[in-house]
Amino acid sequence: MLKNSPKKQQLNLFHSPLSQILDINDSLIALADAIDWRIFEDNFEKHYSKDGRPAKPIRLMVGILLLKQIENLSDENCKGRETPTQTHLHEGD
Repeated sequence: MLKNSPKKQQLNLFHSPLSQILDINDSLIALADAIDWRIFEDNFEKHYSKDGRPAKPIRLMVGILLLKQIENLSDENCKGRETPTQTHLHEGD
């Protein structure tokens, strides 16, 4: 009888993990990896309500604000132009 082989997670043919397609030398990647995101979460979560519609993740909100400041973007210019590197900044891997 054949033994069961250990289960391995199969990679998706059309969606590679974000970390595999990023340029690790990019300054935004270095910034995202250097930030201790838990500090923001610990300090901002008290301002979020448990009632109503679920809130957006704190890392997302802080990451978008950082991108707006770093790249001098308006709210309108920030929407719809996201790159994988920018996604890594505010969402992680």
